[in-house]
Amino acid sequence: MLIVGPTAVGKSDAGIALAQRFNGEIISGDSMQVYRGMDIGTAKLKPEERGGIIHHMIDILDPDQPFSVADFQRRVTALIADIVGRGRLPILVGGTGLYVRSIIDHYAFTDEATDLELRQRLEEEAASFGLEVLHNRLTEVDPAAARRIHVNDRKRIIRALEVYHLTGRRQSDFHYADAIQQPKYRLAPIALTMERQELYRRIDLRAQIMIESGLVEEVKGLLKRGFPPTLPSMQAIGYKEIVGYLQGEYDLTQALYLLQRNTRHFAKRQYTWFRRDSRLIWFAADAIEREKLLEGMCNAVRNALGGHVERNINDGGALR
Repeated sequence: MLIVGPTAVGKSDAGIALAQRFNGEIISGDSMQVYRGMDIGTAKLKPEERGGIIHHMIDILDPDQPFSVADFQRRVTALIADIVGRGRLPILVGGTGLYVRSIIDHYAFTDEATDLELRQRLEEEAASFGLEVLHNRLTEVDPAAARRIHVNDRKRIIRALEVYHLTGRRQSDFHYADAIQQPKYRLAPIALTMERQELYRRIDLRAQIMIESGLVEEVKGLLKRGFPPTLPSMQAIGYKEIVGYLQGEYDLTQALYLLQRNTRHFAKRQYTWFRRDSRLIWFAADAIEREKLLEGMCNAVRNALGGHVERNINDGGALR
């Protein structure tokens, strides 16, 4: 089963509810929740909030350890085999589009370099020759991505070049591919959406709650433990904004504004990514009562997986 959608739409709660219904285990498809000590800024559920459901791919690395989409694919592919082998339903829940697609589609990754090695080299080139040189290189290999990404957007330029070198494919192919490959697995692909004004309200509120719940202290703690702000993990939304505040670049009010704005922009990009996948079965999370929403998703799962999932419910056994 797959549950995707923009941040703050309610994927985690939906995943827990469906895991309880279908004897499932959740695999996090969030590229940042793999890091230990990065809890508040990644909206990581506490163990007591997980509804008694086993969650995988959470708290498996320190913030300075390299982790690529290829690493994610290898780990999750093995996890899926293990979960199914134990007679349970794997439920991949997340909003990191490339990571999710690496599992459900036939993405082949090279072993030429890790994300960290590439990123360090590209960062050095950016420092030595300027971002315009990297942007020009991106224009040569992926003109569609280069048109979308501003010449001064260091993170996205480097990420697009990483994708090209690690996958052999252009980032724009992942975003805009018309031909959808046959999935590797029998799949119940659920996507959640929400009216934009309501989603943005939830995003703004969640950002405020993060600050009130100790996000500043969390980032301070990471810095004190020796994790520099230049780490890819520390450049993630929720962390880079607080780092700027701690470095005196702006006050906490501005940090909150930036966190809210950047998260809204991220949600828009997530929505655009997932909307282009015609396989997804969409549910409006804010349009109907929770129980009706859950029942609708359950019906979609039954229709997609048929007798496989029914046997899983009835006898607590394997997806045969």
